[in-house]
Amino acid sequence: MWGTGTPRREFLHVSDLARACVHLLEHYDDGAPVNIGVGEDLPIAELAQLVADTVGYTGELVFDTTKPDGTPRKLLDVSTIHDLGWRAQIGLHEGLTATVAWYREQLAAGTVRTG
Repeated sequence: MWGTGTPRREFLHVSDLARACVHLLEHYDDGAPVNIGVGEDLPIAELAQLVADTVGYTGELVFDTTKPDGTPRKLLDVSTIHDLGWRAQIGLHEGLTATVAWYREQLAAGTVRTG
């Protein structure tokens, strides 16, 4: 993987995004933009280990420190949407586990290609 694995990123499940959009349609009429997110982040190295664990990868995780890390942190201020009563419901581990299971089902059914 590129970089050191120390940059931090925030991840939001698409179902939570959809619920947030509906919530905003029902509870928000200001013209100002609203950030939608979970308000928590984690290091890329931790994400990589979570993905490896979820898919059953037992090999070594290698970080190429000759490549750039990118922005050190990308975390949204979600105070506005939280003040409107919305919070993400699907955690990263839960969402990743469900996505991997869905993909494996699709692969077994022959509905996705691998090459």
